Amino acid sequence: MSRVIHFEIHASEPQRLIDFYTALFGWKVAQWGTMPYWTITTGAAGEPGIDGGLVQRRGPRPSEAPAVSSFVCTVQVDALDDALARCAALGGMQAVPKMPIPGVGWLAYASDPDGNLFGLMQPDPQAKA
Repeated sequence: MSRVIHFEIHASEPQRLIDFYTALFGWKVAQWGTMPYWTITTGAAGEPGIDGGLVQRRGPRPSEAPAVSSFVCTVQVDALDDALARCAALGGMQAVPKMPIPGVGWLAYASDPDGNLFGLMQPDPQAKA
C-alpha cells in the first residue's frame, strides 16, 4: 500500500508563508542548501503526521475561491475557532465554513496569504450536525 509521506506548499513570496505557518502552527522551517526550497518540520519524530516543504511558486497564485483541484492537507488543532481567528489575523482567510464531522470533530478549510487551501480539524467525538 502506498502512503503520503511529504507535502509541499507553493509560495509566491516564500518568507511571507514561512512567517504565516510558523506563527499559526509553530512549525519549524529551514532552508535546504542554496536552493529556493525550505523543509518544514510539523512535529516531533515518532508522533503521527508528516513533514513537508515550501517551494517558490512557478506561475501565478490561485485565484480567489477556486475549485479545489489538489490534495488538501488537514492540520489538527486544539481549538478550531481560535485557529481560524489566528489565521485571519496573520493574513489568511476562512474558505469553507466550520462543519461537524460526526463522531470525529469540527472541520473548516482556510487559505494562506498566497491562496493555498488547507484543512483545520478540532477533534471532538461529540461533534454532530
